[in-house]
Amino acid sequence: MTTTHRSEAGFTLLEVLISTAIMLTVTGGVFAIMNPGGKMFQAQPEVVDMQQRLRIGVDTISRDLMMAGAGAYAGAQSGSLNGYFAAIQPSRQGNSPASYNGITLDQSSQNIYFTTNAVTLFYVPSTASQTSIATPMTSVSSALTVNTETGCPQNLTLCGFTTGMTILIYDNTDAYDTMTVSSLTESGSAVIQHNQQGNLSKAYPAGAKVVQVQQHSYYLDTTSRQLMHWDGLNTPTPVLDEVVGLNFEYYGDPQPPAMKDGNGLSSQDVTYGPKPPALGATQGNWPAGQNCTINVVGGNQQPRLAVLGAGGPGLVQLTQAQLTDGPWCPDATNSNRFDADLFRIRKVRVTIRLQTGNASLRGSLAGGQDALFTNAGTGTGARLVSDQQIRFDVSPRNLNLTR
Repeated sequence: MTTTHRSEAGFTLLEVLISTAIMLTVTGGVFAIMNPGGKMFQAQPEVVDMQQRLRIGVDTISRDLMMAGAGAYAGAQSGSLNGYFAAIQPSRQGNSPASYNGITLDQSSQNIYFTTNAVTLFYVPSTASQTSIATPMTSVSSALTVNTETGCPQNLTLCGFTTGMTILIYDNTDAYDTMTVSSLTESGSAVIQHNQQGNLSKAYPAGAKVVQVQQHSYYLDTTSRQLMHWDGLNTPTPVLDEVVGLNFEYYGDPQPPAMKDGNGLSSQDVTYGPKPPALGATQGNWPAGQNCTINVVGGNQQPRLAVLGAGGPGLVQLTQAQLTDGPWCPDATNSNRFDADLFRIRKVRVTIRLQTGNASLRGSLAGGQDALFTNAGTGTGARLVSDQQIRFDVSPRNLNLTR
């Protein structure tokens, strides 16, 4: 009988070392493969999120810019707002901007009239609240009373103006003011709150136009890195986070506003912008027959503004200097004054730049990476998420009626 004995010997030390080395090599290879994959799975959702936020920014700004300048369509003084005042202005407007991105604002500073990362626009929405004031409004403490014109809603007081509604008052002198209805009185008038700083820009006589309006300011808050929206009165609200760049550029008609008949002797119609008074008549603080865009030369009404560029049919970019040097509308003394060249605007180019909020996905600014990242991060390697930027043009249809 033969007995077979199983060996009781274990692994030798050499075998253990070899197997351990093999295991570490395989494990290291697995982690080497998984680590970039994990970074990729972390980066791709962030890229998708940034692209989605860019889409929201484009949709939000372009929607309001496209409507800019839409005016009243009932009663007197109807038509595009650009026939009365500049419906797009390169600044942030409201009742309490004590400072703008750390810059104290005052009427002597160009910063209140032009900033590259802010825009304010106005348009009249689809509304029946379009009428005229029944009694003069000399200050913000004046009660708002209106005429019940043909288009006013039936069985509604104050032509349908309600508490919380933003309204616009303007006339044929290029002056304008926006207000919010604070409350309605039993007598059928309204108490208002001014949406700009200080008192009304002028005393409005009975018959001045008053309509419901949309007022939108978009600007970059550099401290919180947010694209902000403001209606001029209430607390600004964020639209996008992690915004590291916002820029507005303006393109305009090279030809200045001019009399359609060439000299103003037979008609007061203009190619665009506000109509001047007839020769011999005055309007606002300008001499007879003149306003901020039309001058009187040799007894004829002629363009006050210059031809820009080569004077061809193509749009030209409007510079900060051109939009802050006057002539001022309604005039240089008005608190809501704006540069007459703003009537030229036909296209707005918007640039938005976002960054990822995850610092581990942003690289350093060394080695030329400053072109990829506005703010340095802690990330290294190839799996980084660079800043995302989009540039788009908007041609407001209500400012292009003459082209």
